[in-house]
Amino acid sequence: MTSFEPKDIPTAKLHGYLLSAVAPRPIAFASTMDENGNPNLSPFSFFNVFSANPPILIFSPARRVRDNTTKHTLENAESTKEVVINVVNYNIVQQMSLSSTEYAQGVNEFDKAGLTMLKSDIVKPFRVAESPVQFECKINEIIKLGTEGGAGNLIICEVVKLHISDAVLNENGSIDQEKLDLVARAGGSYYSRAKAGFFEIPKPLSTLGIGVDVLPENIRNSTILTGNDLGLLGNVEALPTKEAINAFAEKHDNIALTEVEKHKKAQNLLSFGDVGSAWKVLLS
Repeated sequence: MTSFEPKDIPTAKLHGYLLSAVAPRPIAFASTMDENGNPNLSPFSFFNVFSANPPILIFSPARRVRDNTTKHTLENAESTKEVVINVVNYNIVQQMSLSSTEYAQGVNEFDKAGLTMLKSDIVKPFRVAESPVQFECKINEIIKLGTEGGAGNLIICEVVKLHISDAVLNENGSIDQEKLDLVARAGGSYYSRAKAGFFEIPKPLSTLGIGVDVLPENIRNSTILTGNDLGLLGNVEALPTKEAINAFAEKHDNIALTEVEKHKKAQNLLSFGDVGSAWKVLLS
């Protein structure tokens, strides 16, 4: 394993390692306005949601590594204390990328990227009409993390109004992740299309899962079952009864299976989320 302290490598190289290793990251498509009313639009992947009450989003325009200058978004945020954070879906990812071009002060990235300015209800910056979710925000605080190139500036935003396209809502009014079709940022020129890689993991029980540590030793030390498999097996409240195990074994002819065969069969059942049957195979 290659190891080093951050101070021992150039900032640009460290920046690349961080962005490649901490990925994928959601994208804040931030719309701001300068003191003269000129709109600005730029994407940032140092971004996430940090509170629901109050509703807080934080994104961070970093100082440029190459020359230690600041970005227009940060300057506008400091002077006006308002921003709209628009989410980025697959339909606008190329336009979002184009808007990241470092145009001169006063150039309208909405126009350059071919995106539509939509008037906000509470704040002055425009929303991106093509974005499926838009957050109008007041800026509560800006925390500067350093003064050298690469230093971040945490812009702490309180959502004062949000807008959600009906096209991404399901019948009960919740956001449908498949319809939303978000994209995320990785290292270099890489992006990730969220819905292409969706999978579900059952949440830990509201009671208590038995845990991996109490699994039978032959299962815990299996050469077939992976750590993920063991995590699924440990997220049950109790093991199946002997009666249930015997009935399952007779019905599915598991009694004659070797231990390796049982582990392989259980792993296949786990791949379909059938934890109950997997346990019955393993214990038969």
